Amino acid sequence: VQLQASGGGSVQAGGSLKLSCVASGLTFSNYRMGWFRQAPGKEQEFVAHISQNGGTTGYSQSVKGRFTISRANAKNSVYLQMNNVGPEDTAVYYCAASQIILSGAREPSNYGYWGQGTQVTVSS
Repeated sequence: VQLQASGGGSVQAGGSLKLSCVASGLTFSNYRMGWFRQAPGKEQEFVAHISQNGGTTGYSQSVKGRFTISRANAKNSVYLQMNNVGPEDTAVYYCAASQIILSGAREPSNYGYWGQGTQVTVSS
C-alpha cells in the first residue's frame, strides 16, 4: 500500500493551496481517508476526514470553514482544499487511510496507512 501526498509549498497568508493524495495497493473506496498535520515542536493534529463514499466529512475546529476535504474514488485520490491560510497552518500534512466506519475518525491510531507528508509553509 502506498499513499503519495503532493501539492504542498509556500504560500502567503490569505492564499490558497490544494493538497492531493493518490493511493495504490488497496481498494480505495473501502477506506475512510483523513488528513493530519504536524508543526515543528508540536504533536500531530487531526485536520479532516471523509467517509468511504464521500457523504460524510469532519473537520477540526481550527480549519472548519476554510478547508474542504473531497475524494474521487475513480482516481483513488483524496484532496484538501485550503483557503484563507494563515501562519498557524504551517506544518507537514499527511494523508491516511482507515477502515473504520465513523467512530474514532479523528484519532491517528485508527489509520493503518500513511503517506510520506507534504510541507506547507505560510508566510505572513
